[in-house]
Amino acid sequence: MTSGATDALTFIVQTLAQLYLIVLILRLVMPWLGANFHNPVAQAILKLTSPLIVPIRRILPPIGRLDTATLLVAFAVQYLTVLLIAVIRKLPTGVLEVAVTSAVKLVVLTLNVFVFAIFIRVILSWVNPGGYNPIIALIDSITEPVLRPFRRILPPLGGIDLSPIFAIILLTAAGIFLNSFKMLRI
Repeated sequence: MTSGATDALTFIVQTLAQLYLIVLILRLVMPWLGANFHNPVAQAILKLTSPLIVPIRRILPPIGRLDTATLLVAFAVQYLTVLLIAVIRKLPTGVLEVAVTSAVKLVVLTLNVFVFAIFIRVILSWVNPGGYNPIIALIDSITEPVLRPFRRILPPLGGIDLSPIFAIILLTAAGIFLNSFKMLRI
């Protein structure tokens, strides 16, 4: 397979897997962050993920507020994605290397979900301040617990909330740091 074909196939596999992983991550963090499960967007997330989650939840119940079934499915999807990309790129496919890389990529993707949600929240606050939309309500419920500690340290200056900037910087730096622990360069 040519380098271009390998890169294109890797892109397709990684993109499709990440889209589903984002939905799984949202399902995982929504209970922790107090998201409203009656929200139509939250209902869509539950419907998209339930075919894989519900059967596993019968075997593996949640531990407190940690949805172990969703965590296991997210890790399995990430593991299979890393394994498939490693095979496509002819990289080592040892269990430990793939598992560590999968765990790191899953945590970094989770951090990136928060970064993008904060970006979306900031942009929507400029475009539609104070407006209601189910997507905006879900984004607010996901980002507010992340932004709250920054707001305590940095109160609004002249009506400008700088907490999203510092939250994005810290989350991005954490993602860069964690990426150094991947055993496979995927």
